[in-house]
Amino acid sequence: MEAAMACTAMGTALAATQPSRSLALKPSRVGGLSFNAKSSRQHARRFAPVRSCLPASPSGDTRADEGVAEAEAGGESVAKSDESGNEGKAKKKLSSQSSWEATDVLGNDYLYRLGKESDNLNITVGAKTGMVDSLFTGDFLGKEADIVFKYRQKVTRSFEHITGEYYIAPAFMDKVVTHIAKNYLASQIDGKIPLILGVWGGKGQGKSFQTELIFKAMGIEPIIMSAGEMESEWAGEPGKLIRDRYRAAHLVIKNQGKMSCLMINDLDAGIGRFEHTQMTVNNQIVVGTLMNLADNPTRVSVGQDWRENDIVSRVPIIVTGNDLSTIWAPLLRDGRMDKFYWQPTRTDLVKIVHQMYKKDGLSEEDIGSIIDTFPNQALDFYGALRSRTYDKHILEVLLKP
Repeated sequence: MEAAMACTAMGTALAATQPSRSLALKPSRVGGLSFNAKSSRQHARRFAPVRSCLPASPSGDTRADEGVAEAEAGGESVAKSDESGNEGKAKKKLSSQSSWEATDVLGNDYLYRLGKESDNLNITVGAKTGMVDSLFTGDFLGKEADIVFKYRQKVTRSFEHITGEYYIAPAFMDKVVTHIAKNYLASQIDGKIPLILGVWGGKGQGKSFQTELIFKAMGIEPIIMSAGEMESEWAGEPGKLIRDRYRAAHLVIKNQGKMSCLMINDLDAGIGRFEHTQMTVNNQIVVGTLMNLADNPTRVSVGQDWRENDIVSRVPIIVTGNDLSTIWAPLLRDGRMDKFYWQPTRTDLVKIVHQMYKKDGLSEEDIGSIIDTFPNQALDFYGALRSRTYDKHILEVLLKP
């Protein structure tokens, strides 16, 4: 009796504290009425203290629990039917050609992987017409917000600026052409082929220009770097730049069907070891990067995860310098670098200098006399001599009364 009175008092107190609610009914999927299972669970939690006061059912559960259990079972069955219905229907794809849902060979999201591997700082994809509202593109400097966008994106050289007739030394051409050709045929040659060709010699002997003439004659679009790019305020940046340029040359070969190579001018000035000079971590990383490229020319990482199918084309590397003995010796070994010392003969000098003075009406005999008058001089000396001749005549015209 006392327990019944306690339960009655507890029920009265709970009824006074709980706001009056009506059970929300809604049409069910089978044509009847159903109520929200979530609301029933909330009511069950509120009346938990009085469950023990209700008479038990034959199954051992209380009558209140019986109703809540039925409601929860009904809600779970509806949820399960929804899940099964969604599982039964295949997820609709945007398009069979859409890249939004594309995956790579490992099954990972392709666009997510590209974004993760990109080092874009939003300096190469500025406001472009068609991509953003025309209000923000403007017409003052053109449709591109970044007016040098197209020029910065092209890292290769095509040498349209080189016009006229020039002489290429046969020995120089044989060495460079052979190095490029055998690297492109490396997969068909049973032997170790050095990836790097080191052309070295005295200053002003035409190493870089002769190489560019060969590129133009062969239709090669190289990527040319200089010693100034071998150092940076950020550790590791020059090494990453070399790998980026190497992969860019690979894309020229793959996408454009053209021959390409990587050329680094004056390498010894960038990573050479001289007296009273300080070595940096970037010098070591550049040497290590070149050694790794020479050992693994088809596996080049620029910071992304290694993938088994990420194979790049073998890209020949040509470096120039004045003294290769200042470079870290393991990089110079025969398996990695083929060395070529360039010293033009007298015949080479006569023919090369004759092309410089051809418009002036001088014959090869006249050029031979000039070379004999000023022996043991580099090619740049005879170019400077011609410039000084023009300077003298211009000065005479200016001094005339």
